[in-house]
Amino acid sequence: VQLQASGGGLVQAGDSLRLSCAVAGRILSSWAVGWFRRGPGKEREFVGRVMWGAGNAYVADSVKGRFSISRDKGKKTVHLQMDSLKPEDTAVYYCAAGASSGPYAAWGQGALVTVSS
Repeated sequence: VQLQASGGGLVQAGDSLRLSCAVAGRILSSWAVGWFRRGPGKEREFVGRVMWGAGNAYVADSVKGRFSISRDKGKKTVHLQMDSLKPEDTAVYYCAAGASSGPYAAWGQGALVTVSS
């Protein structure tokens, strides 16, 4: 399976942005597609994930209420909707696929999101 993230950019605090992760190849129904981010000088952080088969999604407490994840099986795409963005959300965002308990087997290239104050 191959993944490609897109949709990053420069936005202002309070703006919204939607990242997309295109999934190519075979992905198991039991797998999850997750989003991670790495901010400048920070460790990689789990943002959330959606189960490919069932579609149920989960986001980390750090972004709960502002971020949401959805997937379109027909278009083989997973979206990360980010609202009320803050400067601390500035990071390279990655999508990955694999067993939800980890480790994720496949990673896409990152999409840079920069939030200005």
